Amino acid sequence: MKNRLPLLALVLGLASPLVHAQVLQPGLWELTTSNMQVDGKPLPDMGFMLGQLKNLPPEQRAMIEGGLAKQGISVAGQGVRSCLTPEQVKTNDIPLQDPKSGCTQKITERNGNVWKFTFSCPKAQGNGEAQFLSDREFLTKVNGTFNASGVQQQGSMNTRAVWLGNDCGTVKPRT
Repeated sequence: MKNRLPLLALVLGLASPLVHAQVLQPGLWELTTSNMQVDGKPLPDMGFMLGQLKNLPPEQRAMIEGGLAKQGISVAGQGVRSCLTPEQVKTNDIPLQDPKSGCTQKITERNGNVWKFTFSCPKAQGNGEAQFLSDREFLTKVNGTFNASGVQQQGSMNTRAVWLGNDCGTVKPRT
């Protein structure tokens, strides 16, 4: 489990910076990740990882969930949830990215509803592709290298984001 927690944090960080603002609805979004691989080996799906999180001692789980909440992320449903404000979706920035993460992203190509991008984070870099199915759903594929545990590794994953509604409830937007 110890090896999976840094990976879960990496997944949450990489899943976040993958969207362009102009095509999305403001409100609550749920992101689920699948087909995760490290160095060509498949990893358990996000549902399994979130189940492992639920099995942690209450103090450890509260610490992890509290850290995620400070980043504007809530663990719920089938994945993680993030809140977008109307102001965030009106900008030309990437509203799901944590401004304090040190990550940057650049859209390199826009071809209809498919956009390609590169990203760079303190411990990860790579490229990806986002396919916008509507203003309420998008898919991403990401490939890159990361160094979450002191060893350079290759990784990839797919993410599906679905808009849940206007009301973010207790999930606070990133600022």
